[in-house]
Amino acid sequence: MYIHVKVIAGARKEFVKKKNEDHFEISVREKAERNMANGRVLELIAEHFEVPINKVRIVNGHRSPSKLLAVD
Repeated sequence: MYIHVKVIAGARKEFVKKKNEDHFEISVREKAERNMANGRVLELIAEHFEVPINKVRIVNGHRSPSKLLAVD
């Protein structure tokens, strides 16, 4: 399954907001440097879908706030 994610890095509060079936907005505390925010996004999506973290990967948008993720 593919999902589209808009990420807000360096926020005060973390949240996962479902916009519709395959679009999410995610806020993380980690800054967008050294891949820290991307790692936290993967953790939150894995937690939301109740799958292991190794089943979630970034397909497109590694350096962008808009990302395409694959959840297996």
